[in-house]
Amino acid sequence: MSRLATALSRFDARFHGRRALLSMALAAVVGAAVPTFARAQEAVTVFAAASMTNAIQDISKAYTEKTKVPVRTSFAASSDLAKQIQSGAPANVFISADTRWMDFMEKNDLVVKDTRVEPIGNSLVVIVPSTKPTKITINSSFDFETLLGKDGKLVTGIPESVPVGVYAKAALTKLGLWDKVRPHVVGAESVRAALALVERGEAAAGIVYATDAAVAKNVTVAGTFPADSHDPVVYPFAIVKGQDTPAAKAFFEYLLSPEAKAVYAKYGFTTK
Repeated sequence: MSRLATALSRFDARFHGRRALLSMALAAVVGAAVPTFARAQEAVTVFAAASMTNAIQDISKAYTEKTKVPVRTSFAASSDLAKQIQSGAPANVFISADTRWMDFMEKNDLVVKDTRVEPIGNSLVVIVPSTKPTKITINSSFDFETLLGKDGKLVTGIPESVPVGVYAKAALTKLGLWDKVRPHVVGAESVRAALALVERGEAAAGIVYATDAAVAKNVTVAGTFPADSHDPVVYPFAIVKGQDTPAAKAFFEYLLSPEAKAVYAKYGFTTK
């Protein structure tokens, strides 16, 4: 073989070797990028009221196992979540613990028109630490000081903004008890925060949803507020405007499915 032929042969080998390496590198980059992009496109983010934590976690897990679509969740007071979405937080679905904050979302054009539904409900209860169980009848003649003592705390959500606190204040006001009990009231940032204070014995009693009391380990229900003492506790669901992807729509439908309703019922929510 001539020197020229030998040189050309070596060049050809090096060229094909480099081209193969380049192809492998490109394949690795594309292979890594595409699944990540696909996952990002498919993922669904749900902002839900704190009282929905257990139910939505179970539903999201079941949905991901069924469809392989990741579901990201964020739980907090409905007021905080609504304001986060208003500030640009990328949620696909919003679940509020009252109509007030979904009304806020609609008035600010933050949810997709006609997607709002109210498929589940709850009830309002008074809880006490399980170390001090008691039973009470909540009516206009009930004296909360017999439950709280002189300096005991009654914790609930912030009465001006957090739904459970709004319901609590409305119920106590309707029964003519608010002014007397107000000095004892401590507002927490969410219903789960209020629940935790009673669980730890840092409050003599709390006003939470029945479903939160049901999943707590160290509290007991002392009494239930009359249904006519406050507006019905309902949970509006809606798809966030600008985030209505096919994946979001599919998950939203699943939230209203018989499978999801069975989970809501399991945790004590009423379903329609």
